[in-house]
Amino acid sequence: MPFTANRQFKQAPRLLVSASGMYYRSDDGRQILDGTAGLWCVNAGHCRTEITAAIQKQAAEMDFAPTFQMGHPVAFEFASQLVQLLPPGLDHVFFTNSGSESVDTALKVALAYHRSRGEGQRTRFIGRERGYHGVGFGGISVGGIVTNRKAFGAQLPGVDHLPHTYDRTHQAFSRGQPEWGAHLADELERIVALHDASTIAAVIVEPVACSTGVLVPPKGYLEKLRAICDKHGLLLIFDEVITGFGRLGTPFATDYFGVMPDIITSAKGLTNATVPMGAVFFQKKIYDAFMTGPENAIELFHGYTYSGHPLAAAAGLATLDVYRREGLLTRAAELAGYWEVAMHSLRDAAHVVDIRNLGLIGAIELEPIAGQPTRRAFSAFVKCFEKGLLIRTTGDTIALSPPLIVEKGQIDQIVDTIRTVLTEVE
Repeated sequence: MPFTANRQFKQAPRLLVSASGMYYRSDDGRQILDGTAGLWCVNAGHCRTEITAAIQKQAAEMDFAPTFQMGHPVAFEFASQLVQLLPPGLDHVFFTNSGSESVDTALKVALAYHRSRGEGQRTRFIGRERGYHGVGFGGISVGGIVTNRKAFGAQLPGVDHLPHTYDRTHQAFSRGQPEWGAHLADELERIVALHDASTIAAVIVEPVACSTGVLVPPKGYLEKLRAICDKHGLLLIFDEVITGFGRLGTPFATDYFGVMPDIITSAKGLTNATVPMGAVFFQKKIYDAFMTGPENAIELFHGYTYSGHPLAAAAGLATLDVYRREGLLTRAAELAGYWEVAMHSLRDAAHVVDIRNLGLIGAIELEPIAGQPTRRAFSAFVKCFEKGLLIRTTGDTIALSPPLIVEKGQIDQIVDTIRTVLTEVE
């Protein structure tokens, strides 16, 4: 099982058998409030009838169409609607099947882009410590979560990493973006000086580093990264697999922070997780750099059998309809204040050493048990499930990201359950 303590799980399985709206139902008939939008992905809530109907209709009409030298209208319509959500200039889309594939696609295109411009020596990538960019070899190479890397040996050569942006001494219990830490972006200048800008293809970061425990960027940090990349001709890639599609109260984090990357990776909320799909968005200059040579020549030797799959594209179009009709791409902005107060009300709860929040994302960091890292948070995860709440843990941090349809009473239930559970764990 993926990212699972397999032996422990099989001794006491936690099985989900159905879902609707804000809730799962377990195999023993209990209702489980979804505090994590599945895995950061079910932004519009579970089993939306409009999305289900669109998938069924498409499956009956055309189950699959090849996208190598062929196309189908649903994928083109979905791409056209997606770019309308993005800042002008990010106007080309490449479809994948997951966030991991989106990251590998972005990295490959970055390399090929520089090569197409006569700068093929730009082969180095800069990631960030504690970053998560999926589980492909490209993603774990630029990622910076140690346990995701250490067992797998060889990775992409020539990758370096920025320091992560979290320092509890200066940032503990910050509400929203921390005031301290913008200077950490200046480390990119040191790395450029070490390797020389002419060898570096791209910098890739999550605007908010979510999977590692919700590390919110300090004020001014992302702006500095953009300026340094511009100075040295480096592409800036935002991994928005989690922050895309309304999680911060704007369609994408690029809108929230006002920082324009060259490439955005996405997945998860793209189809409300009903059918696996990812998408990579590129600035026009990147697309145009490939459009040279004979017109019958393949410009980019890259793709997946299921790129732009008809069922996924149909699910995506229906998902966008739900987002627009219910205002879900901006609803997190309306709830962010209530969410922030609710999260920080746990400051005095047992074992809590820090709380972080932005949009509808929250993290409650717990003091580890001496010599037993992760045990306390995992115990809280199990006890929350027993009490009817699904949370996510990473290390000794509880991470929360409810569907964007969450109501204030459900936010209260999340907080109250966690407060009770923290009094019960050792």
